Amino acid sequence: MAHVRGRRARHVVEVLRAAPGDRLVAGLWRGTVGEARILAATPELVQLAVRLGDPPPAPSPVSLVLALPRPKILRKVLQAVASMGVKRLALVGTYRVEKSFFASPLLDPAAMEAEVRLGLEQGRDTVPPEVSLHRHFKPFVEDHLDGLFPPGREARLLAHPGAPGPVESVGAAAARAVIAIGPEGGLTEYEARTLAERGFAPFTLGPRPLRVDVAVPFAVAQVEMWLRRVTAAGR
Repeated sequence: MAHVRGRRARHVVEVLRAAPGDRLVAGLWRGTVGEARILAATPELVQLAVRLGDPPPAPSPVSLVLALPRPKILRKVLQAVASMGVKRLALVGTYRVEKSFFASPLLDPAAMEAEVRLGLEQGRDTVPPEVSLHRHFKPFVEDHLDGLFPPGREARLLAHPGAPGPVESVGAAAARAVIAIGPEGGLTEYEARTLAERGFAPFTLGPRPLRVDVAVPFAVAQVEMWLRRVTAAGR
């Protein structure tokens, strides 16, 4: 038997409107998923009979290098990344990232985990993404990039407004990809050139300027579809 309290209990009763006898999808943090049958339910406490043992959903083949957005947008991004199954996210300070963003309480590991949990619940997943924080662009590129995203293991892509074409115009892909996405003000010429020198092929998300919380899921979805098409064509 398992007990659920607080926000999750209120969600079961007030949002899902579940009652004793109903069955829900359940999962164990960093573990398996399965089914939970409601034994008793109030907004304060939900009692469950739980059966677990199934694997969580397959992870996304896409990882992200993202210029640190403002806290309000970061909250949405963390939830979106977790719900889409992205398992590696590097948050980086670039020239146009406000330095005050790094003082946000949201960057506390417990605060980020709370947002990630919301995304995992939405995606019926249990495995959180690995999130790393890098205050300065140049040290990240020189000292951490290849360790986090080893060259040759995945296609390197740069979502950049000045790119000549969409992701389909990029050459052959691997089975996985890492996408670099700049801040809403864009990467500087130096930053874009530095990433290109490290093998990040630029592609455009289209003619419309997008907020980061829109650009991230849009880019991940486009690249996932591209990877599937390239993989299928290679069979």
